[in-house]
Amino acid sequence: METLLYVLLIITSIALITVVLLQSGRSAGLSGAISGGAEQLMGKQKARGVEAFLTRATVVLAVIFFVLTLLLAYFL
Repeated sequence: METLLYVLLIITSIALITVVLLQSGRSAGLSGAISGGAEQLMGKQKARGVEAFLTRATVVLAVIFFVLTLLLAYFL
């Protein structure tokens, strides 16, 4: 059981790292607001397409990672 949890945790970790690295950076919005791009800051739109998928995938993978970590700590 522990071996299965370790393998699932490693797979989830790699997937979570990949999804986070594929997302576009949030710092572009902050630097744009400082340099005069305030209209982009005020006119936020909901994420669409790939960005929405990556956001949802990040949340799902983070929850799975958390649950697997708790299960592994319980069985250890």
